Order: sequence, then structure tokens, then C-alpha cells
Amino acid sequence: MKTDNFKKFFDLCKKHKLKISIAESCTGGLIASHIIRIPGSSSVIDSSFVVYSNISKIQILEVPKLLINKYGAVSREVAISMANNTQRIRKVDLTISTTGIAGPSGGSEKKPVGLVYHSVKFKKTKTTYCRRMIYSGDRAEIQDKATCYSIKLASKIILNTM
Repeated sequence: MKTDNFKKFFDLCKKHKLKISIAESCTGGLIASHIIRIPGSSSVIDSSFVVYSNISKIQILEVPKLLINKYGAVSREVAISMANNTQRIRKVDLTISTTGIAGPSGGSEKKPVGLVYHSVKFKKTKTTYCRRMIYSGDRAEIQDKATCYSIKLASKIILNTM
């Protein structure tokens, strides 16, 4: 995993005085962990939530149960709700969320192993971005790829806006 991307993201957030919060399901805290490894990370990161179960998504991030029942926990709608609600609850500048199926089981024809929804809410644009990706590899590889992509997506959004 390229750790320099995390440092670049951190530097970008610090330069623009952005506070961030992260809501992770399938990545299980890896995004936050890589950022927090950087000295001075407290100047950028506000909070991080690992909301692996449906009940934690509902109780901690206030994702409507109806969304999970209708679309499933691994869906565009839930990823967007995770990012939007994290921003609303924590009042930060930027939020990142992930929800997906890291495997090795749990996939289906409609939602295969490796499917991850990445969502980024940037207060400055008032837009919530969401990308659907399918990664190959074992569980750890899928989680690592999803972690890296989340940072690339968030960085791109900041760079295109500032």
C-alpha cells in the first residue's frame, strides 16, 4: 500500500485547514489508521467510526433502517447516508465513508465479493460524491485497495474544488 498518498492527503487537508471524519464498514478503520500514523494528524482528523453492523450504522450514524432494508447495507444509498450523517453529526469539512463486501464469503450475483461503495461529503461543495468499485483479491487486498481509493477520491475532490 502506498503510504505517500495518505501523507499527500493529510498535507492537502492541513493546507486548507480541513477537519475530517471517517465512517468505515468494510475497511474496518484502515483509512483512519493510516492517517493517524502521520505525526500531527490531530490537526486534521476529528473522529472515526467503524460501523460494521447494521445496528451500529443505525444507532451511531443514524442511517435510516428503511434504507438498509430497502437497498442493503452495501449500497450507494447507505454509503451516501453514512457520509452525510457523519458530516451532520460531527460538523466537519469533509467525510469519507465505505461500505462493501470484502469476502471471502457474503457476495451474490448482484453484489459480488469485492464490491465497495465509497462516499465523500465535502461541505464546501454541498455535494456528496459516491463511487461504486469492484476489487479483486483476497480480503486484505480488497480492504487495502478500498482504503487507497477512498483517499484518492477525497484528494481529487479537494483538488478540484480548492
